[in-house]
Amino acid sequence: MARSAKELDLLKQHLSKHNLKLTRQREHILNAFLKMEHVTAEQMYHLLAKKDPHIGLATIYRTLKLFCETGLAQERHFGTQTQFDNVAQKGHHDHMICTSCGKIVEFQNCQIEKLQEEVATKNGFSIQTHKLELYGLCGNCRV
Repeated sequence: MARSAKELDLLKQHLSKHNLKLTRQREHILNAFLKMEHVTAEQMYHLLAKKDPHIGLATIYRTLKLFCETGLAQERHFGTQTQFDNVAQKGHHDHMICTSCGKIVEFQNCQIEKLQEEVATKNGFSIQTHKLELYGLCGNCRV
C-alpha cells in the first residue's frame, strides 16, 4: 500500500469512528501535508488558497488538529509559533531550531535516546513519550 493510501485509510477510519465525513478539502489538506515536514496552519492556508479560494484558515486549522488526533501529526510549539509536524512517515525524531531565522532541523540519535532511557531507569522513571528541542543558531546565522 502506498504511503498516502495508508494515511488516507487511517484518516477515513478515524472520521468514520467519530461520524465525520471525508471532504474534498480534507483530502487536499492531507495530500499537501504529507509532502511537508513542518507547517503552520497559515503556511498551509497560503499554499492551498491559491488552488482552492473557498478553503478557509479555520478549516485548515481544524483539519490539522484532526490529523493530530489520528496520529498523522503532532502539534509542536517552537518558540512562539505553532507548527504541525508530519510524524506519519517519520516516526520519532528530535529538533534543532534556529532562534534567528526559524529553520528547523530534524535529527535522530540513538546515543541520546539510550542516555535518556538510562537516566530514567536510574531514577525509577518510565518514559512514555518525550521531545527534545535544541535552540541556537544555524550555520548560516552564525556566520
